[in-house]
Amino acid sequence: MVDARLASAGGRAHYRPMRSEPQAAPYRPDTPILELADWLGDPVSPADFPQATLRFRNNRRAKAVGLAYLPDEEWIGHLARFAPLPDNLPQPLALRYHGHQFRVYNPEIGDGRGFLFAQLRDGDGRMVDLGTKGSGTTPYSRTADGRLTLKGAVREILATEMLEALGVNTSKTFSVIETGEELWRGDEPSPTRSAVMVRLNHGHIRIGTFQRLLALEEREHMEALVSYCLEQFPGPMPPEDAPGREEPAVILMHQVVERLADLAASWMVAGFVHGVLNTDNMNITGESFDYGPWRWLPAWDHGFTAAYFDHNGLYAFGRQPEALHWNCGQFAVALRLLADAPPLLAAMERFGPLYMAAIARRWCWRLGVEPQGEERDGQLVAACERAMREDKVQPDAFFYRHRGGRDADGVLGDAFADYDAVEDSHPYWQDGAPQSMLIDEVETLWSAIDERDDWQPLDEKIAAIRRMGDAYGPPPEPQGHQG
Repeated sequence: MVDARLASAGGRAHYRPMRSEPQAAPYRPDTPILELADWLGDPVSPADFPQATLRFRNNRRAKAVGLAYLPDEEWIGHLARFAPLPDNLPQPLALRYHGHQFRVYNPEIGDGRGFLFAQLRDGDGRMVDLGTKGSGTTPYSRTADGRLTLKGAVREILATEMLEALGVNTSKTFSVIETGEELWRGDEPSPTRSAVMVRLNHGHIRIGTFQRLLALEEREHMEALVSYCLEQFPGPMPPEDAPGREEPAVILMHQVVERLADLAASWMVAGFVHGVLNTDNMNITGESFDYGPWRWLPAWDHGFTAAYFDHNGLYAFGRQPEALHWNCGQFAVALRLLADAPPLLAAMERFGPLYMAAIARRWCWRLGVEPQGEERDGQLVAACERAMREDKVQPDAFFYRHRGGRDADGVLGDAFADYDAVEDSHPYWQDGAPQSMLIDEVETLWSAIDERDDWQPLDEKIAAIRRMGDAYGPPPEPQGHQG
């Protein structure tokens, strides 16, 4: 039988996405990853940047991990020069993993321009990682320079803030510091400005981390990693009738399937296209992260593709659930090192029903109506999708216009007939137009920075997005995570 603490983490609540307004907490370093560090990663040294100009600090998240007290000079010392935080990781750790990249297996990857910098506990006692992007070369950089463009960092701020406001379980952009180097890139006008970014996740363990252990046949390490994940990211036990439900690997498989099914649904309801859904970009916590060529839909189009290099549309908007289901399959293959196939396949079979339930739950939440049951809610979703396609309405505008069933007539009005609207007292719902994040606005915000070093439009956009997030409130939790 599985150790009870693996399923409940010593009485801590089940792992959940971070709330929009986290509670303030003291600084609580905790570094359990050091027990795995000898085979999970490599100690590395950060780049020595010629300058460090603070551009963004997420004080809302800093309060949650006890770092809001840091004056800017110390913030820069820790998050650009990477002086260790007190009683934390003594040296950054570049994590090792493999991965399927556009369905082609690649064993020559790992943290190539980032590392794990620190681990802490938040106010709910949950594990929080601080990881980097653009912090210099590592053993996995190959021919790359280990750097991040400032535009890439600004785009990540915008993606994470917008996704959080729309109820997606996402990494949080914690810090962006401009570093004074000129970078050459094929997809940006060059030379371009450089930055180092720190993001906050509950964890940075990927499906690709497990794939590497399978490839190397490291069974004992796989067992240790499964135990680590169950301890640090606790979730509900599998259903009562699930085969092998007391085996640690099977428990983790069920939890990852639940999380990724909800993540896929949350992207679809947000109208978001991640762009690169490789297994090394899949966090077993179910957190969306590692943002590159993302886009929001200009119109409801399942074939819309974000990445210019995704020539076959493998990760197009409408194929995102399929991609995450496929990635769950690769996770099951890796866990075959520890468990028989039938219990893992039984967990895989839950993905579709869990995804459909999450779509219905989140769709009603974004529309501001009380759910009526999965079948009835599915009819509402279908009617809304049909209306968006036929009327060519941008999704953010559609959800805003019909919040609570307002301004809906004809077939769409019939679809809303049985629904009660939730109470919307926030003034955002009377603004007349929604917040959105289409590519033209992203480019306009960047142009103000690039051409005039004007950061005010970005600051104002972040404030507006957070106001929208306050209006929506927290998203509904999956049934098994309530309470």
